[in-house]
Order: sequence, then C-alpha cells, then structure tokens
Amino acid sequence: MKIGNRDFQTSGHTYVMGILNVTPDSFSDGGRWNAPDQALAHAEEMVRQGADVIDIGGESTRPGYTRLSEQEEIDRVVPVIEAVKARFDVPVSLDTYKSKVAQAGLTAGADLVNDIWGLKYDPDMAGIIAQAGVPCCLMHNRETADYGMFMVDLLKDMTETLSLARAAGIRDERIILDPGVGFGKRYEHNLEVIDRLEELKGLGYPVLLGASRKSVIGLTLDLPTDQRLEGTLVTTVFAVLKDCMFVRVHDVESNVRAIRMTEALRHGY
Repeated sequence: MKIGNRDFQTSGHTYVMGILNVTPDSFSDGGRWNAPDQALAHAEEMVRQGADVIDIGGESTRPGYTRLSEQEEIDRVVPVIEAVKARFDVPVSLDTYKSKVAQAGLTAGADLVNDIWGLKYDPDMAGIIAQAGVPCCLMHNRETADYGMFMVDLLKDMTETLSLARAAGIRDERIILDPGVGFGKRYEHNLEVIDRLEELKGLGYPVLLGASRKSVIGLTLDLPTDQRLEGTLVTTVFAVLKDCMFVRVHDVESNVRAIRMTEALRHGY
C-alpha cells in the first residue's frame, strides 16, 4: 500500500502510527501539543523515534467529547498538516469523520484519512476519499454498546462500511480496518476484539489496532492514563502476533522497540 511517497507492506511487519492531538481536551495528552510550534516539535520527536506515519487530529473523541464545528477543526489541523509536510518526509494521516475537514486536510497535504465512524457519520466522506485516491482507515463504531453476538455483529457492521467504500469507488487496496477499541464497546468487548483480531483481518484487509492508553488498559490495571505504557505495549505485541499492519500509539519509541523485539522472536532474526 502506498501512503504518501512511501510503500508499506500490508502483512509481515507492524508499523507505528504516532498520535499528534492538536486539541485542548484529548483524554490522554490534551493541550500538550495544541500550539503549532509544540505540535511540530512533537512531530519531530516522533519521527526521530521511528514513527512511520503521523496521525493528526483536531477534535478529541474521548467519551463525552464535544463536537467541533467543521471550520474550527479545519483551523486546528490544516496549519499543522502543512507544517509537518513541509518539514518532514513522513506520511500524514488526518483523524476526522467530517468530509469538509477531510477535503481541507487533503488539500493541505494529508496522505490518509482516518475515519472513526467508518464512513457512516458523513455521507460525503466516502466520495471525498475515493476522489482523492488516498488510503483510508475505517473504524468500527456504534452509538451504543448493544450487541447480540458481539463479534458477529462487529463483522456485519464492518461489512456495511466496506459496502459504502466500494459503492463510492474506494479501491480495496486502499482500505485499512480498525476494530475501534474504546468506541461503542463495553470493557469485555474491548478485551475480546483485541484477542480476536484475526477474525477482523479475515475480511481480507489490513488491520490497525489503536489501544494506546485506553480505558481497557486502565480498568484492567487500575491505572490512570499516564501510567498505561506497559499495558499498551502488551496490546502492541498482540498486534504483531495477529499480523496487524499498524498500531496507533502515543509513546512511539517504546512501541517501536516492542515491535522490533517481538518480530525478531517471531521470525527468528
């Protein structure tokens, strides 16, 4: 899969997507990288630590978040996308579920659209992605955590997302799927979907796991967000063993090292 000017394997190696939240209220690092100069410095740090993609988001999607206007979100992300693309030779992902924000971000130079609603929030999103010809990460999400048979229902939901993508003309080789840990799921669902990632991968698309510092780790270990590194690293090891294409993380360097060690043990080199 080509993302920006770089070719990525879809199987056999797990890449690191570094999180750059340009928000004042993210659940984990709200406000730390809100100013453009701070955001650029953090992007530089993540690139130095081995991030393969930088994922830029302008609206917090923590539980109970307040939705921004499209223009406010555009005003947050576009200058940062432009600055990162001008300074670093690294692909940039835009974390948004709004088509107008996606269009503005793509014009600014974003290489991938990361949609937490799997094309189901904004009916124009799929068309924007298809027209731009860029890759996309499509996440599983629901308004409520009501399921009959959890994994059966999740896979059905993702099949619906894939149908929307195909109908709009998004090519299969440009799609990555995300199980949506922490979104529309109860604690036990989050544990189950991480354990059963191979079933999502069985749909025939590469998978991204985004579990970094999330509540499933905090609840399991009874730890606040700033003490969830070890738990995150375990989910990253699971992602490698399940042959995920990406992990989306806050702590780039530690996760890069965990991946290198796991892959060395797994492949014997």
